[in-house]
Amino acid sequence: MHSNAPEDDPERPEEVTGPLESAKSETPEPGIYESRRGRSSRDDSDESESGKKPTKKKMSFWKELPILIVVALVLVFLIQQFLARVYVIPSGSMEETLHGCPGCQGDRILVEKVTYYFTDPAPGDVIVFKGPGPWVQNEFAGERSDNAFVRFFEQLGSVIGLAPPDEKDFVKRVIAVGGQTVRGDADGKVYVDDKVLNEPYVYWEGGAPNGDQQFEPVTVPPGTLWVMGDNRNNSSDSRKQGNTRLEGVVPVSDVIGKAQVIVLPPGRWGGIPDPNPQALASAPAWQQGIPLGAGVLLAWPVLWTSRRVGRAVVSPFKGSDRK
Repeated sequence: MHSNAPEDDPERPEEVTGPLESAKSETPEPGIYESRRGRSSRDDSDESESGKKPTKKKMSFWKELPILIVVALVLVFLIQQFLARVYVIPSGSMEETLHGCPGCQGDRILVEKVTYYFTDPAPGDVIVFKGPGPWVQNEFAGERSDNAFVRFFEQLGSVIGLAPPDEKDFVKRVIAVGGQTVRGDADGKVYVDDKVLNEPYVYWEGGAPNGDQQFEPVTVPPGTLWVMGDNRNNSSDSRKQGNTRLEGVVPVSDVIGKAQVIVLPPGRWGGIPDPNPQALASAPAWQQGIPLGAGVLLAWPVLWTSRRVGRAVVSPFKGSDRK
């Protein structure tokens, strides 16, 4: 009996405890799972309470300040050298277009440099230029200090616009360009290629031309300009510079830029007029009205013709619509 007992026992099912036990072993115990979930929820709540994730510490203001100063100086230098610069009018040679006088606060003008990257100065332009040798041989622009250390910072300031320029700069109006012949008569009229100029900007200090307006014809060399001040009685310009008239011309390469706008004082804000004095300079008044008269006379025939053509184009389409 005993030997047959094992055979009488019901068959045991195949063992499945292995997989179940492995699955059970892979499932975390309730306590562990809850503890981990609790930690995770606490971490999430900590993040939500703190807002954003921790960021890198910002650089100190005092460390950033030198960088900001250097960047600002570089930008000022680039703008002054290549785009525009503000100049002070030091004298009355351009009255009444530009105000200025020795020792006073003259107009501040914005001189832009971009225009002359693409074209040369033209008659009527008000320009700022470095004084050629004959203009500045007895003048000193900056009166720099004798102290080398101070002079270094003065030169540095002139480069970035915080001190007066190191060169002697002038502001005048272009009257004639290379290849043209200019002359003046005693009553103050100026001629270019024997045509009298139309100069509405001229100002006569004292009320009338003085006796120093006449000068002999000068043919302006190529690549140079003949310039004059608007205040013809008080302007040391191309007429008076150097020992000969040709020493008074200004090389185009010495031109710094074109004076465009008066920026200070506030009451003087506005653009700087630059009419071309050579345009229709020698034509009588009735001839200057020819373009306007021609435009009026041609307006009616052009209008009549356009209407006729419009009707001729539209009429075939109207006929097809009727069909």
